[in-house]
Amino acid sequence: MSEQQTPKTEYNKRALFWISVLALFTAAVSFSLRTGASGAIQAGVFNPIDAANSGRLIGEALGASFLGFALSLLVISPFLDRFGAKRVLLFASACFIAGPILIILAPMMGAGGMIIFMVKFGMILCGLGWGATEASINPVTAVLYPDDKTHRLNVLHAWWPAGIVAGGLLSLVLFQAMNLSWQVAIAMIIIPGAAFGAWAMKETFPKTQIEDPDMSFTDMIMVPFKRPSFWIFFVIMFLTASAELAPGSWVDVALTETVKMPGIIVLIYVSAIMFVMRHFAGALAHRVSDMGLLWMTTVPAALGLYLLAVANSPATALFAATIWAVGVCFMWPTMLAAVAQRYPRGGPWTIGLVGFAGAMAIQLVLPKLGAIYDTAKLERAGGQDAFAALQPGSEQLQDVLAYAAETSFRTIAIIPVILFVIFGAVWFIERKKKLGGND
Repeated sequence: MSEQQTPKTEYNKRALFWISVLALFTAAVSFSLRTGASGAIQAGVFNPIDAANSGRLIGEALGASFLGFALSLLVISPFLDRFGAKRVLLFASACFIAGPILIILAPMMGAGGMIIFMVKFGMILCGLGWGATEASINPVTAVLYPDDKTHRLNVLHAWWPAGIVAGGLLSLVLFQAMNLSWQVAIAMIIIPGAAFGAWAMKETFPKTQIEDPDMSFTDMIMVPFKRPSFWIFFVIMFLTASAELAPGSWVDVALTETVKMPGIIVLIYVSAIMFVMRHFAGALAHRVSDMGLLWMTTVPAALGLYLLAVANSPATALFAATIWAVGVCFMWPTMLAAVAQRYPRGGPWTIGLVGFAGAMAIQLVLPKLGAIYDTAKLERAGGQDAFAALQPGSEQLQDVLAYAAETSFRTIAIIPVILFVIFGAVWFIERKKKLGGND
């Protein structure tokens, strides 16, 4: 079957869409299991190495996956048609197998520096798999459904929270019910990673510049530079990802001690809400436009993050999480669709660039959150020696950790407030000038 043939008539559209779903589901399961295991990795791996800075170390480790995500998006996106979406997905599958293996083997390395390196490198490989997944499935979906991009990309990305729910529930079963080690949870990533790779091998994938097959590679690369309005969306995506994915990565570390339940439960609950709501994004965007939809979501996003900062019980945490979920559920896929609609000649390159912006945001934000958390806990405790003297499970330690969690979430809550202004300005300008998809 020729790669030049039309996807509407020659490709198994249903199979390709569900391969994309399974690949994104795997990336989400990987994200969720790493998040669910982060507290155990911090306690079992990083605390023995450097207890005072273990928050920064686990933040850097979690952030390393986003570095891999960003790098693979940046490198793969412009060359997607040269590599082929199929090969890229097979590479992603290999990363979801090799990355967990390295993380699992890390504690056997002996020296602290080598352990930290192995954990981070394994996280980077998981991120490379995630980035390769996003670099391929988003442009492929946009090509398969050119007249329904917002709806289809939101449906596709509904399986991101579905994977988080699955991974989160699995981590609870493994840790809480079966009392197994974090290594077992990380190993579970390998199963769906191998499954979507095996399925992808059986199908043929379309090229992703179908809308303009005569457009050269150079023309595609130059789209963001010839249309400078694109960089507004690049900046917006940087902030959008910081409001959604950074707190999602941080809940297990920050909330477990302060709300008296595993923080991963908050992530599971939020993700279940997002899975349902993303199926309705297309209808909402048709009524108020994609920018209007994004503008409206910033208010509950900011309010939810602030309430997470002051949550001190399961009830208050779930209430805050509900509001935050309503705010962030449409952000990532709607941003991808907005770029695909406004800059179609950029193909996978422009979609990949905004994904890169989102990934780099998290890679930068998570270590900062960890550092803010560490600084706040030492400040509340009265110094490093005083913190080290606190007894595990004591009221004093819980007060210190609650203060650190509140400080970190309150800091990140500023971002949706900034987005409220930016989304509102873009929406107003586009409506006023009636630009639609054009500059």
